[in-house]
Amino acid sequence: MPRVIAGQYKGRVLAAPEGDKTRPTTDKVKEALFSIIQTRVPDSRLLDLYSGSGQIAIEALSRGAEKTVLVERNPKACNAIRENLTKLDIGEDEASVMRMNVADALLLLAKEKASFDIIYMDPPYKDAPKAAAAAARVISQNGLLEEDGLFIVEHSRDFDIKDSVTELESFRSCSYGLTVLTFFKKGI
Repeated sequence: MPRVIAGQYKGRVLAAPEGDKTRPTTDKVKEALFSIIQTRVPDSRLLDLYSGSGQIAIEALSRGAEKTVLVERNPKACNAIRENLTKLDIGEDEASVMRMNVADALLLLAKEKASFDIIYMDPPYKDAPKAAAAAARVISQNGLLEEDGLFIVEHSRDFDIKDSVTELESFRSCSYGLTVLTFFKKGI
């Protein structure tokens, strides 16, 4: 079961979707991620793509993020997200859930002129290169990432996604066992 590592909701255990359709980010990877981005989280707007249980967005809220948007199309995962938000008394002003695929969600957010300080993406590992490239294209073309924002992709070490994401500049990649976090920003 995922849990919140730090902040306002520290130690709270989160519900996870039943079945094997989602793969929760490990505490080790989540702790490393938030150690890297800790100064950017307070008062930020975070977009969590392929949200699963919602633990990345909830961790960000626990650490002071202003607003999160969670995108997940799996109905069981959406139920787990809503259960977690309700359990922690997190309202829609802090977290909104979009039950749809990532491509449609990005286009809808672009139409709404949304923009984010941090966009986190944790697609199924086998789909990561293609999914990251497609998302980065929409993010770049529609101004979904703030000028100094971060696009972060969690993926398997079996794939080097830097070459597939051409619209944004890769500047850091960190490995944690079989998992890699690759960080992108707008090009200079």
